[in-house]
Amino acid sequence: MGQGRGWEGAVLRLLRAKDHVCTVLEAEDVTPHYRRLRLSDGGLLAATGVHPTMWVRLWFSDDGRPHQRAYTLVDPDPASGTFGLEFALHEGRASDWARAAQPGDTIEATVQGTGFRHPDPAPSHVVAIGDPASLPAINSLLGALGAAPATVWFEGDPAGLPCRAEPDRHEIRPVPRRDAGAHLVERIRAELPAVLAGTPDPYVWIACDAATTRTLTAYVRKELAVPKHRVQALGYWRAE
Repeated sequence: MGQGRGWEGAVLRLLRAKDHVCTVLEAEDVTPHYRRLRLSDGGLLAATGVHPTMWVRLWFSDDGRPHQRAYTLVDPDPASGTFGLEFALHEGRASDWARAAQPGDTIEATVQGTGFRHPDPAPSHVVAIGDPASLPAINSLLGALGAAPATVWFEGDPAGLPCRAEPDRHEIRPVPRRDAGAHLVERIRAELPAVLAGTPDPYVWIACDAATTRTLTAYVRKELAVPKHRVQALGYWRAE
């Protein structure tokens, strides 16, 4: 791990996190606000293996200070030692780096904290709640959970984005972002109970901004009584 990463780097070192230097191979603008990169992994995948929704911590420079953000790997390929990254572009150091990234550029990646446990029994219905930032993880999740039908509430406009939902078994419900996520919470409260009715083994996956994720997780566990082991939630970003 590089020097001068402050308390975040020190904690990750104590937790025996693994560092790898990754190199940009290709860069593509999917939309004006969504960018895809392909990188060589610097030995990462061979060292750690691969699992659904796998993510790494990328290290960026913030006026000379280290700054880390987590990103889901897209189509990781241990055989070729490559993976993709997709960035929903907004203001911030990570987006600035992604906008400017060109083949040959490098970035350090730390593997620590990522994991996935396949639900047992297998889901009778998958519920995913996310947004452009968590779209790569949603795609990975839908691919990993086989033939289970799914309902996806997507905060934002999915048009033009690389969503891998299959229309014959995955329903996408776009939700405009309003009132710092409150509108999404209203939609979930109004619609989710009917989706869960009659499905014996649901699996609920939530990855929105941190505050919305906390609110929805509490609702699903406490008010809808979905067992804790059938709910996976992670706040992907913090609303300013």
